[in-house]
Amino acid sequence: MAVSIKTAEEIEKMRIAGRLAAEVLEMIGEHVKPGVSTGELDRICHHYIVDTQGGIPAPLNYGNPPFPKSICTSVNHVICHGIPSDDKILKKGDIVNIDVTVIKDGYHGDTSKMYCVGEVPAHLQRLISVTQECLYKGIELVRPGTRLGDIGHVIQQHAESNYYSVVREYCGHGIGAVFHEEPQVLHYGKPGTGLELKEGMTFTIEPMINAGKPQSKVLGDHWTVITKDRKASAQWEHTLLVTRDGVEVLTRRQEEPF
Repeated sequence: MAVSIKTAEEIEKMRIAGRLAAEVLEMIGEHVKPGVSTGELDRICHHYIVDTQGGIPAPLNYGNPPFPKSICTSVNHVICHGIPSDDKILKKGDIVNIDVTVIKDGYHGDTSKMYCVGEVPAHLQRLISVTQECLYKGIELVRPGTRLGDIGHVIQQHAESNYYSVVREYCGHGIGAVFHEEPQVLHYGKPGTGLELKEGMTFTIEPMINAGKPQSKVLGDHWTVITKDRKASAQWEHTLLVTRDGVEVLTRRQEEPF
């Protein structure tokens, strides 16, 4: 497994890209409300990234088949990679994950956040909160010497102790000049196993936690991933840097505690 250690120059570019990605999520929040389409949210984010930030939305035309939009919008039982559409109108009580990746000066900042559309039922608020706690518990362990299995284990333990399940088919990933690089960062695992973290590594943690069973299904558009049992799913994501004695959250938003 060839994992890249970033130079000081690369880390500075990652900081800038990460901050821009965080700012997109801070900007879009006021637009997430009943009656708006996910297609409109995509257009707002696209213009902000391109025109205001001078960046490039990494998802646009990524992959095979090419992803057709600039952000991912995953609503309710969509786990990840939801394609924005003018036909998908958000309604009161929905939950939506907005996932953005900004390329700036050749480097990627990748992050996602859950949003509530109007008043949301308590059981969905709980799913969102526990999923965010899973992310934060994983981040707390990031430092040189930690193993990826330690991170996966603490996420799995917290999710399952709250009677939720961890999606296993999708995971976090190394990131830098390349959108998805080594290592794969699983959200389940055994302590003391897996790759040992070293200073200068950059990667995402992005747990996808289901209210029901962990099984997923890819729709006919070859991108949208849903829960097989159609129960709700939540996800939060940050891009992280392993520092000499801990972690720097490159996509930290102003509202966050670290």
